[in-house]
Amino acid sequence: MRPKQQKAAIASSPATLGKSPSGIKGLDEITGGGLPTGRPTLICGAAGCGKTLMAAEFVVRGAAQYNEPGAIILFEETAEELTANMRSIGYDLDAMQSQGQLALDFIRVDPAELIETGSYDLEGLFIRIGHAIDSVGAKRVALDTIETLFSDIANHAILRAELRRLFRWLKDRGVTAVITGERGEKALTRYGLEEYVADCVILLDHRIVDQVSTRRLRVVKYRGSAHGTNEYPFLIGARGISVLPITSLTLDHEVFSERVSTGINGLDMMLGGAGVYRGSSLLISGTPGTGKSSIAAAFVDAACARGERAILFAYEESRNQLVRNMQSIGIKLQRWIDKGLLQIEATRPTLQGLEQHLVHMYNLVNEFKPSVVAVDPISNLTSHQNDADLSLTLMRLIDFLKTQGTTALFTSLNAESTNTPGSQLGVSSLMDSWLWLNNIAFNGERTRTLQVLKSRGMPHSNQVREFVFSNHGVDLIDVYMYGDQVLTGTARVAHEAQVQATSALRERDHERRMRDLTDRRKAVDAQIAALNVAEQEREGQVKFEIAREKLEAEGALNRARVISAARSAASNEKRKKQDRR
Repeated sequence: MRPKQQKAAIASSPATLGKSPSGIKGLDEITGGGLPTGRPTLICGAAGCGKTLMAAEFVVRGAAQYNEPGAIILFEETAEELTANMRSIGYDLDAMQSQGQLALDFIRVDPAELIETGSYDLEGLFIRIGHAIDSVGAKRVALDTIETLFSDIANHAILRAELRRLFRWLKDRGVTAVITGERGEKALTRYGLEEYVADCVILLDHRIVDQVSTRRLRVVKYRGSAHGTNEYPFLIGARGISVLPITSLTLDHEVFSERVSTGINGLDMMLGGAGVYRGSSLLISGTPGTGKSSIAAAFVDAACARGERAILFAYEESRNQLVRNMQSIGIKLQRWIDKGLLQIEATRPTLQGLEQHLVHMYNLVNEFKPSVVAVDPISNLTSHQNDADLSLTLMRLIDFLKTQGTTALFTSLNAESTNTPGSQLGVSSLMDSWLWLNNIAFNGERTRTLQVLKSRGMPHSNQVREFVFSNHGVDLIDVYMYGDQVLTGTARVAHEAQVQATSALRERDHERRMRDLTDRRKAVDAQIAALNVAEQEREGQVKFEIAREKLEAEGALNRARVISAARSAASNEKRKKQDRR
């Protein structure tokens, strides 16, 4: 096989193209699995950007998590200093050395002892590194920092030749090497190391923007592997380095059909009658004083009432003040805090940068495992109206919460002069549902209104609803129509009072008319009764007269009969007398 063909075969072999996972959150996602196995990687950057920690963490995590012993060769920091620094993020290097997982070797380089000659080489360094590798069977090696070896070497030809030999020697040993280098003025490193460590180059940057410290990472090159090419924020925290992720590049998180209540019955009805989908994101934006924080509090209160855990990130009020204020409208958050169902994280937005806020949120969510998270307000995390970094940060946060199946609510403060719906932060497109709150000034008063601008995957109301605060939380007022107008606030109350007064007058008129009708009916009944009495009296008189006439007729008849009888008797007596004569 020809030399060039042999070189190509080696470059394409599976062993050469393998990857060693770093164990550093987010870095393996960006690099597609880790750093190139058996090949050197350059980590370069200015002082204080985290080069030494990243190199040491790669080796230490390899030994602790992946059973790959490692060796760390130090040229500036002593082994004791590195041990103390790593102990602060939870790693005991002394214990790892005693268990044969790790070898530390500090090589002191005194520029006064270096003599530049034609025979200058790194043979002694190879022996030291080889001994460290063999002592533990190291699979990973870190060299920090390589420029120290050449601080007083002016002959770049000798320097580059020795560097080329060093990197070839590391490849021949088959170890996965991480070399740190100082940032140069016109190149990535002071001596152009990226020309020799070209398999993978990671650039670290530490910048100050608006008095806020931010660290960024970029994979400049990675031979033979696809990788993220953007700048990614990273943090140095209590658990080491965290590169902000990239938790779901393919948007393949689980979705839920279950609906959860917002804690406001009227709002649930506006959202299809059952609230929002579990695991979705809800944005509430509006001008100051429209009730965003109160709706957020009602949201977490409803989750805790269901027996679920919730976290409320507050950037405007302290925890005690928030609990007191919400109690004034009947939302009693302290009871959930006491039961361990609610955590309120109240901090100043300017306390730390966006990445620190995001990692703090990640850590709390991973530890507390809430079902609901509310952030009030996200607009306080930046001093710029159109902050691209905030949009990217929220995209990562929303993506992370979706992968956890966590329902999220975000509030956003808009300028008081903003009277139309709009997301000044440019994050509304990231949200599944969006509510717009507004204060309408009319007739000498302000009225709070709410409308649903969008809610993906569900029917929702297109009405503008008035809402008020009461002793039992937030209440939405039913839509009040008068003709072709919707009345709110005092106008609605006045019209309702007018309608009630008119109804009362109409009711009184109806009662009066019914009383008149009853009275007339009574009068008619009285007249009918009087007529009946008169008729009864007349009937009695008629009957009396008839009876009297009958009696008189019977008397006359009887008298006639008596007279007739008397006459008959007299006639007979007379006849008898005549006969006797």
